[in-house]
Amino acid sequence: MTGPESRILDIPDFLAITIGFVVFFLGAFLTRHVAFLRNYNIPEPVSGGIAVALATWVAYSWFGIETVFDLSTRDELLVFFFTTIGLNARLSDLIAGGRMLALLLVMTLAFIVLQNVIGLLGATLFGFPAPVGALIGSASLIGGHGTAIAWGPTIQAQTGFAAASEIGIAAATLGLIVGALMGGPIAKTLIDRNNLQSTATDGEIVGVGYESDGAGKKAIDHVMLMRVLLAVNIAVIIGYLAHQVISDWGLKLPLFVPCLLAGMLLSNTVPHLFPRLPWPARTPALAVVSDYCLSLFLAMSLMSMQLWTLAGLGGPLFAILALQAIATAAIILFVFFRILGSDYTAAVLSAGFAGFTLGATPTAIANMSSVTKRYGPAPLAFIVLPLVSAFFVDIANAFVIGWFVTF
Repeated sequence: MTGPESRILDIPDFLAITIGFVVFFLGAFLTRHVAFLRNYNIPEPVSGGIAVALATWVAYSWFGIETVFDLSTRDELLVFFFTTIGLNARLSDLIAGGRMLALLLVMTLAFIVLQNVIGLLGATLFGFPAPVGALIGSASLIGGHGTAIAWGPTIQAQTGFAAASEIGIAAATLGLIVGALMGGPIAKTLIDRNNLQSTATDGEIVGVGYESDGAGKKAIDHVMLMRVLLAVNIAVIIGYLAHQVISDWGLKLPLFVPCLLAGMLLSNTVPHLFPRLPWPARTPALAVVSDYCLSLFLAMSLMSMQLWTLAGLGGPLFAILALQAIATAAIILFVFFRILGSDYTAAVLSAGFAGFTLGATPTAIANMSSVTKRYGPAPLAFIVLPLVSAFFVDIANAFVIGWFVTF
């Protein structure tokens, strides 16, 4: 809520996009000049986005200016990004990664329960109604802002706890920040401790790797980029039409899910049907377009956070979220990494899992991308994690949350 003397500064969509670019380059500048950000693989949009979010907090606190961004294009970027992930997916990878996909799903389901147990304990400790524990558990962390917003009013009506919705949104915001900052250091610890190296023989999935001398980089021309954009747009059209049909059947899925599937369908059929047709999967051009969509999406998401909403919630929320973060880091370092095979792909997935379980899927992908740019590709990680987060988590989370709010 705004104060009596506060005023709202509405930032239109086009200007918000432009600021998103500035945020990315600010993050790149900070990453180059701040050793922690550089050494621990903090994504550029994260450092820049948090810096701008802090600036808007200062503007609100000192001058009463509440900055509100129009994020319409940001949501379209998310659809394009997941479509590029689908275009990079190979059926052979999915078959080879079947075991890892199953293990990741099981670990995710376990995390949903664990986060709600911690949330329930925290709610009991600080005198909140028990169902509020789900809002400082998987509803806001693995579920993100969307799930927190969906469950907040329900829990508020059930318990009469007026701050339920506000706590859920604040927990999702804080979790997003922590997940974005924690993934890189976790991966670096695992990679350095175990002397891990990438064994992938093909190109990057998201972004082109960091190389100081530019050696080994493949040239990208306008024809390659146009080919990528055409393939992405065709996949989005197919995904959009499929989404309309799915919606008519009464099923609710985010638009990016059928678009991701459409990309997978195209990449596993077109090259076989037309072997002489150049196809952009696993090319530097597609990696650049994917990185562009993800970086701008994440920059706009983080710069638009209203951090002042966290200030009035006091110590209990921060204490419970700190416990969630500690539990997540410990389990990833000592359990998750080992269960997934203790190899380089497991280390990259560890960075993504931290971002996903505490923040959101785009945060997870950004964490993994930042790690692979420095240490080398891990294609399977970029395929299995979005599949788990896109298909299984929301359904499982809804069942578990529904059970926990009955306490």
